[in-house]
Amino acid sequence: MRVKPVYKAVLFLACLVPLGVLVWDAVTANLGANPVEALLHRSGDWTLRFLLVVLAVTPLRRLTGWNALVQLRRMLGLFAFFYACVHFTVYMALDLQFDWGFIGEDIAKRPYITVGFTALLLLLPLAATSTNKMMRRLGRRWKRLHRLVYLIGVLGVIHYYWLVKADVREPLIYAAILAGLLGVRLIYAARGRSQAVKSPQVGRVNA
Repeated sequence: MRVKPVYKAVLFLACLVPLGVLVWDAVTANLGANPVEALLHRSGDWTLRFLLVVLAVTPLRRLTGWNALVQLRRMLGLFAFFYACVHFTVYMALDLQFDWGFIGEDIAKRPYITVGFTALLLLLPLAATSTNKMMRRLGRRWKRLHRLVYLIGVLGVIHYYWLVKADVREPLIYAAILAGLLGVRLIYAARGRSQAVKSPQVGRVNA
């Protein structure tokens, strides 16, 4: 069963809502005393939220039996990359004003920025290979490559945790959600291996 184009269109527009709110708040000067910091934090939050939604697709598909959810994962993943780019652009353009020397030094010397930048770099090949053509060209390697999303999710949570420093409740919530999603995947993987081991034995008994 394929997802109807109208549903994809609605999801696409919904994914643009956070950007629209950010732009509106920026235009109407509704970002508080430090607008650049607000843009950084809010775009970073949405990057992490989209990453977690992407990781939730497979568990939800298994729980609900709605296999068509997989058809939405690519769009959600590309929006995670999009908001990561928005986040990094705000950092480069508005926070450091394209001071390339300082940007390089900042990335190298501040651990939370190093981790965040690493996550962005890892997202690049996932976005670049998100097309059907690349899936066919890479074959099994495509699936192995896109498992990087697990590491990217972990790096995103670490980036947020190290950034906050004081009130870590929100990053810990994200960490708990990520741990739950990865834990569910491990359980399904263990069940799959167990069934694979049992299948040959069943075949021999029946023979």
